[in-house]
Amino acid sequence: MSRRVVTPVVVVVGVIAGGTVAARLLGYKLGGNVVVRCRQGHVYSTIWIPGVKLKGLDLVVARVQRCPVGKHWSLVVPVREADLTEGERQFAREHHDLPIP
Repeated sequence: MSRRVVTPVVVVVGVIAGGTVAARLLGYKLGGNVVVRCRQGHVYSTIWIPGVKLKGLDLVVARVQRCPVGKHWSLVVPVREADLTEGERQFAREHHDLPIP
């Protein structure tokens, strides 16, 4: 493989890995089942694997994807579970979107 192809791939993988580590240090559980909040305030869980998006539009720290609670398309962001009430955490566990990243 040519150096022109390898260098950008290494940079992208490094940025994704670095962003994931930074987010985890800040208390976000990226890399699996994550609680997110849409712009209308609905909370639900989704699979959030940095760099892997099959059901939404990735905007680095946010996504545009379908909210299964309000049944609308919205910008969603990960939420630290520590910032949620027990009721919100339970609601998010009970409401999932599609089981693909």
